[in-house]
Amino acid sequence: MKKDIHPEYGPVAFRDRSTGRLFLTRSTLASRRGGEQTVVDGVAYPVVDVDVSSDSHPFWTGTARTLDSEGRVEKFQRRYGNRA
Repeated sequence: MKKDIHPEYGPVAFRDRSTGRLFLTRSTLASRRGGEQTVVDGVAYPVVDVDVSSDSHPFWTGTARTLDSEGRVEKFQRRYGNRA
């Protein structure tokens, strides 16, 4: 393996934007400098904001919503009908 071509791999705090929960893990995003940091148990970690995580995803939370209860074809037929 070649040396000095891979990004730094280290601890990062991922923050869910909708719930505010922090997840500590390791990532190559640790190489970002000058970004926001948070302190957890006396150690500073770079923060990466994510839109969806297991804390807010409907599959994991059990709060799935049905946006379209009828099929697309039926909705099209109702709106435009069978025009000849």
